[in-house]
Amino acid sequence: MKYEHTIGQVAKSAGCKVQTIRYYEQIGLLPSPMRSEGNQRLYSEQDIHRLSFIRHARDLGFPLQAVRDLVSISDSPDHACETADEIAAAQLQDVRARIQRLQALEKELSRMLDHCKGGKVADCLVLETLSDHKLCVTDDHKNPA
Repeated sequence: MKYEHTIGQVAKSAGCKVQTIRYYEQIGLLPSPMRSEGNQRLYSEQDIHRLSFIRHARDLGFPLQAVRDLVSISDSPDHACETADEIAAAQLQDVRARIQRLQALEKELSRMLDHCKGGKVADCLVLETLSDHKLCVTDDHKNPA
């Protein structure tokens, strides 16, 4: 296996920062790289592929533990993909729940703005609602992230 890519080249290829690569190495998502005689990190095409896999999973919102599990699964190509399916299904469920919370947030913000008369601060429904959560129509908008 050839180790000929520098960390800068790998970062550019994967569309991430050098610090991200170092972090993934530190937490064990990427293996420790080979080193040149000058102690420069060197990476293989396989390392670039793994980093791209990790970045794509993160772009799809998978949490780090799920990415760790998916990387582990991908290292065993002869195993059934049931676990990968379960991880993806859990991520989809989480995304759908976040969408629902964001939609509730959108409705609440729209309601506040629609009912605000635009008068003085003392009569501002936006500020009043932010001060007293009981004035919200629903609690579904809490913690949309």
